[in-house]
Amino acid sequence: MALTDLTRVNVFPSLNPFWDDFLNNSFEPIRSMGTFKSVPSANISESEKEYSIELAAPGLTKNDFKVDVENGMLSISSELEESKEENEKNYSRKEYSYTSFNRSFRLPDNANEDKIYARYEDGVLTITIEKEAAKEDTKKSVSID
Repeated sequence: MALTDLTRVNVFPSLNPFWDDFLNNSFEPIRSMGTFKSVPSANISESEKEYSIELAAPGLTKNDFKVDVENGMLSISSELEESKEENEKNYSRKEYSYTSFNRSFRLPDNANEDKIYARYEDGVLTITIEKEAAKEDTKKSVSID
């Protein structure tokens, strides 16, 4: 079973490759309640021993992220609020900015939820999920009553 990204469910088939390229750029503008927010794209890879998720999120710090695992779901989120105030002799200006995103991934059955590691370096958040050791095939006879 593969790692599934729940934020990119494509219900409708592609109508035009141009729109696929346009809509799948690294930061997708999403209209939500009259405001725009950016959702960083995720690169998901799998090796023999682990799964890896990379999110491009430049300009943040490791403390800006929250990574949670609950009931087989991995959630990555960030909320930033900035305010700027200027007071000059003829005017006063206050600016506020709020940015957030949330990405959720369903973990495969062989993902070890106790061995998930996260690292933020050079604008990329990398999350590594170790796989559980494969169970040996066992043969068992079942008696019939």
